Amino acid sequence: HRRRPNIGLASPKDRGASAASRALDLDGFFGLHPVLAPLHPLYHDGRMAVVQAVGSGDRTHSHFEAMAAMERGQADDRTGSASGWLARHLSSTQGRNTSPLRAVAFSGVMPDLLRGTTDGTALSSLADFRLDLPGAEDSERAKAVRRALARVYQNGDDAVAEAGRETLAVLQTLNQIDPARYQPAGGAAYPASDLGNGFKQVACLIKGRVGLEVACLDRGGWDSHVAQGGASGWLALQLDDVAKSLAAFATDLGPEMRHVTVVVMTEFGRRLGENSGLGTDHGSASMMLLLGGGVRGGRVFGRWPGLEDRQLEGPGDLKVTTDYRDVLAEVVARRLHNRHLAAVFPDHKPRPLGIVTG
Repeated sequence: HRRRPNIGLASPKDRGASAASRALDLDGFFGLHPVLAPLHPLYHDGRMAVVQAVGSGDRTHSHFEAMAAMERGQADDRTGSASGWLARHLSSTQGRNTSPLRAVAFSGVMPDLLRGTTDGTALSSLADFRLDLPGAEDSERAKAVRRALARVYQNGDDAVAEAGRETLAVLQTLNQIDPARYQPAGGAAYPASDLGNGFKQVACLIKGRVGLEVACLDRGGWDSHVAQGGASGWLALQLDDVAKSLAAFATDLGPEMRHVTVVVMTEFGRRLGENSGLGTDHGSASMMLLLGGGVRGGRVFGRWPGLEDRQLEGPGDLKVTTDYRDVLAEVVARRLHNRHLAAVFPDHKPRPLGIVTG
């Protein structure tokens, strides 16, 4: 409150402030931004956990370098492998899942965390995953082409034939579930945003049983140097989209969420103190959210470093006390059932926090 006199949030106990401007209490010490209210029940129902003071060893305060480090599973962007940590997971468990939609990124380009694998697919939309048949747009002609392809691949036992059969099977499944007409369950209402639409398409793939193992979504717009806002404003609008998208996804999947684990992460946090533009500059430690199956929810994990001057680092940043790879390693080992952590995070020996169960 001293460092952010204009953009700070009121305490949950501050009855002099409106309910919309007060943080939402988590455990008597930590709280959520008020627009994250859709996630509040998930936390208190034990379906969502928070990791605070988490981050990497990057100290450049550069979005590009910090993102590259985290997507490659490194301490910083100066050392280590050029491949992504999810790519290394997929490669170290290759052969276990042959679906062409094993790993999907809803993006115009392949994200760094999937670079280096042949199992990843970047799509702007599920509508992009189709047979491109110039001159055969008519449904009967398209069916004839599919039948011909099925005959080509039906008897082979090599990798090409297997991939062909699997791809045709996925195309048939997508045609049956018809993503364009997908209706969420449980009254879930996804925001009309790229993130909301991305989560909706992931839910469609999960329910379609197409062999999806990993899905990657990205959302920008967090560089709040100027006019960040407090309970309302620019940052609140971004958080509102995230909260509603996550809550809709959990509602849509319902009991299916026990088979799904969602990890929310960012490359770094913001400076503790507000600046002269009523915003915040690049910082160090931030937070992660985990929700869904295997998550020991209803708890805030991590060692709190404190906010006094002597407890900060650099120009006024919250210290990183938990390496982000410690959190990811638990998900890889206990939810993706990959024992090859040394291959996924070759330059790091994970220290489990006990956030994820089997």
